[in-house]
Amino acid sequence: MTKSDLVALVATQAGTSATDAEKVLNGFRDVVQAKLKAGEDIAYPGLGKFSRVERKARTGRNPQTGEAIKVKASKAPKFTAAAGLKSVVNGQAAAPKLAKAK
Repeated sequence: MTKSDLVALVATQAGTSATDAEKVLNGFRDVVQAKLKAGEDIAYPGLGKFSRVERKARTGRNPQTGEAIKVKASKAPKFTAAAGLKSVVNGQAAAPKLAKAK
């Protein structure tokens, strides 16, 4: 599914224009990025939790040469699915009914 497909489907589902739906989706993305950068977790019930994990510096190996290389410490985003999302994906609960995109 492309971004434009997602925007159209969300707009139809919410009964709003594609422009408004795109603004909301872009706003959600921006808030998640800003809050994760600040070190805050974001929980969205029924969907999951966005968090930031710290990766320690370590020694890795170049797979072609076998040479040891230093990998710097870094931060990475993490998403943990909520129990409700897992149950829908596993077929234990019904998925929401979607309106037909225009």
